[in-house]
Amino acid sequence: MRSVWFLIGVLLISFSAAAQTAEKFNIRLTMVPLDGAMRATVAGSGTGTATLTGSKLSINASFDGLPGPATAAKLHRGLATGVRGSAFQDLTVTKAVKRTVTGSVELTPDQLNSLKKGQLYIQIASEKSPEGTLWGWILK
Repeated sequence: MRSVWFLIGVLLISFSAAAQTAEKFNIRLTMVPLDGAMRATVAGSGTGTATLTGSKLSINASFDGLPGPATAAKLHRGLATGVRGSAFQDLTVTKAVKRTVTGSVELTPDQLNSLKKGQLYIQIASEKSPEGTLWGWILK
């Protein structure tokens, strides 16, 4: 009987550890002018990672080369990969020389599904381009 309880305990610990295994995602921040007029106001690039543990998504990215100070960063859900969508979470963005974006969010089951389909992205706005300067899709 002891060995059965021991085996059950080992299995529960194994399932618990497997359920909390972190998934890693990459973020490449690039400028994407929406029209010809925006070409003068968007610039910069960056990279980052996102880590999913359970339903918690943690974002850590850095960027440089904006034409002006960063003013905001948000997590968005696109209509499809590469197709812009609406924001659902503010992120923390710094205005220092080495600019960073960080944040954590508990994703809903629907948002988790969108993440796995490559439909989540971050968008960084600047003083010269409040509609967005850099975009970065969160991809495996």
